[in-house]
Amino acid sequence: MLFIDEMVERHIREAQAKGEFDCLPGAGKPLELDDTSAVPAELRVAYRILKNSGYLPPELEARKEALELDTLLHEIHKEDPQYDVISQKLRVLELRLQQAGINTDFLKGEYQQRISEKLSAHSAKK
Repeated sequence: MLFIDEMVERHIREAQAKGEFDCLPGAGKPLELDDTSAVPAELRVAYRILKNSGYLPPELEARKEALELDTLLHEIHKEDPQYDVISQKLRVLELRLQQAGINTDFLKGEYQQRISEKLSAHSAKK
């Protein structure tokens, strides 16, 4: 163990002994850990910082935007002048995702509703 790691561990133990962690939000509850196994180890800290700041990786941001456009298309009538504009934006975004090697079946499959609900619930928490 490195010297810095030993110092950090010592400070954590001292703070625990003083009860400095007792009033933190979530005290006594299990941790909600994200599955970061698909993220390279050297990028995990950066991804966590970005996620905690409300930023998404570009591919997830594009997926979120595609789902929002798809939802809009289902909410407006086909005769609405905006329908064609939104439809074209969605097609362009879908092509961009496919060129980046991202599967776009989530826009057409049975999971679209579930993903939309999860994104809505996640956005509502913020």
